This record gives sequence, C-alpha cells and structure tokens, in this order.
Amino acid sequence: MVKNFDHLTVVVRDLENGVRFFGLFGFRKEKSVVISGGQFGAYMAVPDIEAEHVTLVLEGAQPRQEIQLLKYRRPDPVEDRDIVNLARTGFNHICFAVEDIDAEVARLTANGVRARNEIMEFNNRKLVYLYGPEGITVELAQWLHAVEE
Repeated sequence: MVKNFDHLTVVVRDLENGVRFFGLFGFRKEKSVVISGGQFGAYMAVPDIEAEHVTLVLEGAQPRQEIQLLKYRRPDPVEDRDIVNLARTGFNHICFAVEDIDAEVARLTANGVRARNEIMEFNNRKLVYLYGPEGITVELAQWLHAVEE
C-alpha cells in the first residue's frame, strides 16, 4: 500500500530558473549530483544519459516531499509541444495546498509567476493554475472547509 507522495521529477533546460520557481513554494536545494550511464541509463531506459540531478526539499513537510530537477547534458531532451494542453493524455499537473490562495497568487505573480486563469471555487476548494518551468502546470488549492474523514 502507498504511504505518501515522495517526489516529482521535472526535466528543465534552465536549472536556476527551476530552483528559483520551486523556491517560491518553499522548496530548498538539498543536493546536486551528475547521473550518467550504466545503472541510471538502464533504470531510466536512456542508455547514454548524463544529467544534472538537483533535489529540492519542501521545508518543514512531514512526511518529506521532493521536487527533483533533471537537466540533460545528453541526450538532448525531447520537447513536449503540447505540455500546456491539459486535454492531452498522461501527466496533467501537480497541485499544492495553501492556506490563503489570494495572498499566494499575489506573492507569486509579484515574483514573475504567471497565472493561467482566474481563481475559481470547485469541490470545496479555491483553485488556480499557474505556468511552471518548461510549461508544466502547477495548481494551488485552498480548502474552504475541513474535510471529515
């Protein structure tokens, strides 16, 4: 049985932008290593892999939560030209829970993050989509009422 979310990996061309973006959400850079060939190539099915691997950790989160950034040196990363199209199949978006969505959106947009839409209410939450690194979609959710288990 699954215990909890562990990590999400994002392939980026600009590591510093990725670190800065997720830093705005409270993730701090814990370590940076280069992965290459052999074991990593076999595990990821990318035989000639060489990539910078940066681990970002969400401050104070229990259990631990990570965003991992990969910047390929080789092979060249494959661009997903439809990444902003949320009607495509596969990975859609990641969502972070926040206490005050209005304050967070104001803070993030003041730091250059672009919202994809206006804040809306749905399913006991206030929600908004944001543009993330490489066009990924990041959502914020503010619960309006406690959920009874």
